[in-house]
Parts: sequence; C-alpha cells; structure tokens
Amino acid sequence: MAEILFPALFLLLALGLPVAFAMAIAVFAALSFGSTYPHIVVVKEMFAGLDSFPLLAVPFFILAAEIMTGGAVTLAILRLAQSLVGHLRGGLGHANVVSSAMFAGISGSALADAAGPGTMMIRMMEKGGYDRAYAGALTIASSVVGPIIPPSITMIIYAMQDQNVSVGSLFMAGVLPGLVITALVLVANARVSHLRGYASGAPMPPLREIVRIAVYALPALFLVLLIVGGIRFGVFTPTEASVIAVFYALLVGMFVYRSLHLRDLPDIILRAALTSGAVLLILGAARAFAWILIIESIPQYLAQTIIAWDLSPLMFLLCVNALLLAFGLFMDPLPGVMILVPILAPISFALGIDPNHFAIVVIVNLTLGLTTPPVGSLIFVVSSTVRLKPTILIREMPPFFVALLAALALITFVPVLSTWLPGASGF
Repeated sequence: MAEILFPALFLLLALGLPVAFAMAIAVFAALSFGSTYPHIVVVKEMFAGLDSFPLLAVPFFILAAEIMTGGAVTLAILRLAQSLVGHLRGGLGHANVVSSAMFAGISGSALADAAGPGTMMIRMMEKGGYDRAYAGALTIASSVVGPIIPPSITMIIYAMQDQNVSVGSLFMAGVLPGLVITALVLVANARVSHLRGYASGAPMPPLREIVRIAVYALPALFLVLLIVGGIRFGVFTPTEASVIAVFYALLVGMFVYRSLHLRDLPDIILRAALTSGAVLLILGAARAFAWILIIESIPQYLAQTIIAWDLSPLMFLLCVNALLLAFGLFMDPLPGVMILVPILAPISFALGIDPNHFAIVVIVNLTLGLTTPPVGSLIFVVSSTVRLKPTILIREMPPFFVALLAALALITFVPVLSTWLPGASGF
C-alpha cells in the first residue's frame, strides 16, 4: 500500500488540495488498489483519532483565542509592545515581534498570531515608512512563536503521541525556546532596520505611562499564567484549563475591556467551530494515514534502520532536523506530529535524549515549515493580508530564515533551554 499511498499524497498536495483531503484520499486510494481492507476502516480510524478526552482542549483553546482577539485586547497588547520597544531603531518592527510573543500566550497558533496582531502591525509599519513586503516577512517570522510559547495546540497533540511527556511539561519546556526565537528575530529586524534606515516609531514614553499601559494589558496577559500555573499546581487538567480559559476570556472581554457583547458571540463561536473543524479533520485524516504506515510496518523498518546506523544522540538530532525541515516543506505541523512522533520519539528516548528537549526540537522544526514554500501556510495568510504575491514576501525572508535556523541550532545544541524550566517546575 505504501507504494500507492505516498505518490498519491504528493500528487494531491501538488495539485493544491488541502492537507486533510489529500491524506484521506491517498488512504482511500491505497486501500482501493493495494489491499483487501474494507474502506470503512478509514472512517473507523478517523473517529478513533478524535475519540480522546485531552483532544477536547483544542476547540476550547481555539474558542478562547477567538474571544480574546477582540479589538481592545489586541490593541492593549500592541500598545504595551510599542511602549517597551517602539523607541528603538526599527521600533515598529520590534513591536511587531514582541506583540507576537505576547499574543502567543493567548492564541497558541502561528496563524492566529499572523491574522490578529500581525495584520494590525503590518498596517502600522507601512504607515511608519516600512516597506510593505518587509513588514509582511517580519510578521511571518515573528508568528513562529505562536505554537512554542504556551498554551499550544501543537503541544497538546504531541503529548497524545508520546507517553513520556505531558501537556504541562511541554508548556513549561516551550517558554525559553520561544523567547530565544523572539530575541533572534529582534536581532534580525535590528540589523535590517539599521541597513535600510528604518527609524524608531515614537519617543520612549515616561515610566508612569509604561506602567499604566502594562496594567491595562495585564488582564489579557494573565491568561497564560492562569493556564500554566493551574496545570503546574494540579488545580486543573489541560482540558479543564481550556474551558476555564474560555470563561476567563468572556469575563475579560465583557467586563474588563468591555469590547465583547452578547451579539458578537454567534460569529465568534462560528469562527471557532470552523477552525476547530479544520484542525480536527486534519487530525482524523492523519490518524488514518498513520494506520496504514503501521500496517505496512514502516515505523518499525525506519526505527531498525536508524538504530542500525548506531548514531550518537547529537548526530540523531541533526538527522531529525534535516528530515523534519524537509518534511515541513510539504506538510503542516499537526499531521507531521501525528505521523512522525510515534516513529522518532521512542528512538530518541532509547538514545537518552530528554523527551521534553526532543519534543521542542520537533515542534520548532515543523513550525518552521509554516514559513517555507511551497506549502507554508503563514506565507499565504500574510500574502492575502498585504495583497502581495508570495514570491515578493519570500524575497524578504532570508535574514529571518537565518535567525530562525540559528534559534533552532541553539535549541538543538543547548538542551537546558528546553529542560530547565520543566525540571524546576517539578515536571
């Protein structure tokens, strides 16, 4: 079946089909022409992939993010970011990066980062004299931290595939790597701004004004502390945390910022339902795809082949980086996690690699695929926002590719970035 499955998948992706449909149709083709299994097995496996209590956290976190992306919340985060770094050279670009890092603690999604504060920052940067294509490319790079800084939908899916990690430990493991990515993208923006003469956005406000803006933004930023702290101290499970996040977002939106009204809820729930449906469809199709791989013994074969190479842990991580960066060119992070983690995680554990460290390496690798053609979703989201061809945005990306790959190298070669906080937090 594998000789039909993979060519069919790549052909359908090349034709532009969404990943979920491409995987599901490829599975049906493999069963039709390469086996005697009934087609009902595909439906059974898709439902089995979604029949999970921890998976309930995904739609609730998506709903919480939709509620919190109201105008007042986003503007509060943007104002705080601009007050902190807007006075520096390339200040509006720095504000773009910092606001993405802050918003990551609310959305858990790179695409939500790009479509929410990223869109607003692009407009602000263009008015401030920045090239529109550069503003778009910076937004693509800064949005990468969305799935790295907790909460993260990708981390929830990863924890379901690897029994050696928990959602709570992954949330803690992602904090420092997310800050490393943010810092290196800031460095890249500073370098480009210096070369192109991009000025600061505004003079530095007085300390009293910064404190006032920070206090105003605090209710929005407190969400990440509520989620991570509650999970860490055993107050609630990740799934329960997602429901609490929804109620917290409602309270903040209605009674603190007063930008959310009851009449807005139907549209918000509809958008969250559509996004959740798309995510869950991908997960279901990926489960059916992974089932064929297991039936064909492909994971076992790959595991035996890699073990036979007798690689050191460091060489194994380098090979994984190369594999996942190539895989990310054609596949989104969620199906990548579901297909590859059950194969690679046991090998890494047998080699003595810390499970949290390996998880962050995998998640960062696959998330970088959102920034690379031909399938990079962030490129197309931002392209539609700035109304420029994807090729124009890609031309502006090299400085940020360097920064992101440097961050990946640091995360790979310095395990303590991913392991210290989970250990210090008791995971």
